[in-house]
Amino acid sequence: MVSYLLRGLIWIISYLPLRVLYFFSDILYYLLYYVVRYRRNVVRTNLRNAFPEKEGTELTRIEKKFYRNLGDIFVELYKPWHMSEQEMRRRCVFKHTEILQKYYDQGRSVIGVLGHYGNWEWMASYALWTKGNIDFYTLYKPMHNKVMDQLMIEIRSRFGARPVPKNDILRLIVSNLREGRLFLAGFIADQTPNVNNLNFWMEFLHQDTPVFMGTEKIARKFNLPVISLQMKKLKRGYYEVDFVDLCGEPALLAPGELTRMHTRFLEQQIQKAPEYWLWSHRRWKHKREEAVYLEESGEKEDEKSRNPLYCCLRTSAVGGVRGRSGQAAAEREVLSGAAGRAVQYGRARQNPAGRQDPLPAGIDAE
Repeated sequence: MVSYLLRGLIWIISYLPLRVLYFFSDILYYLLYYVVRYRRNVVRTNLRNAFPEKEGTELTRIEKKFYRNLGDIFVELYKPWHMSEQEMRRRCVFKHTEILQKYYDQGRSVIGVLGHYGNWEWMASYALWTKGNIDFYTLYKPMHNKVMDQLMIEIRSRFGARPVPKNDILRLIVSNLREGRLFLAGFIADQTPNVNNLNFWMEFLHQDTPVFMGTEKIARKFNLPVISLQMKKLKRGYYEVDFVDLCGEPALLAPGELTRMHTRFLEQQIQKAPEYWLWSHRRWKHKREEAVYLEESGEKEDEKSRNPLYCCLRTSAVGGVRGRSGQAAAEREVLSGAAGRAVQYGRARQNPAGRQDPLPAGIDAE
């Protein structure tokens, strides 16, 4: 019942003009940042590690801008439910669409890779800019709440996109290739992989980072051209999306090269205007020593949480929480062998001088 009431409320709110919705966004910013303090520790830690060269006052400025943008994204998320096609085309403009058309004219489908940057949800309006019978697939993770999940499907498909559960995309791509149907499939590739997919690591924003390989694996397997979607926020409610041709022949690349390529593009975009990336995501919750242990032990997902060594690794990986007697006892039991050396190696990398780094000036400790 609550879900249906919430759906009805969102339906009504989506009728409001954006200038009114931005008033609510300003209130939401204040609540998220000053009252609820939504994931402020996560945001601060991510920013500090990603930009070690920046002063505390500059990091605080980026942090506040991020929360303001987060409020804008929230109110903009539901507005397309009652937005005309003409208004959406005016507010979200796609540039260099001829790059995709070149591949379509060759009879080739395309993979688009993007990050949680700007208002990524509005990129679903790309279907308004296509010519001919081109399918546009947007991958998503289904929500547990079926009412809200259906609401998001309706909004994302409002302008012609076809939302596809992420576990179904490979089957759909194979089917389309067999039938000769052209498509653009959009992959968001900047979130942290789960513990069973810590297979590829690279430096990203000054940190050792695991990266999804799914985009590359599909692109190389079927030799699908890959383009990058780069969104720029011009002002409130107005965006520009640029297509960048990354690789026309992924099958010719060495393993890992395409992943490095699209991750570097995203990194450059974030460094130019960091406030528009999703800093509240726990992007670096996994560490390489965790992957070392899992690979050596061969344990599966349901076995890890019951293993004291894995728990020790996770505690060390997410920040080295100290002073807990239970953790200390577990560490004394397991800090031996290759996995134990992995823990010690991870600690040395996180804090080579053996000291706790203070928060930047101007940022209060939570």
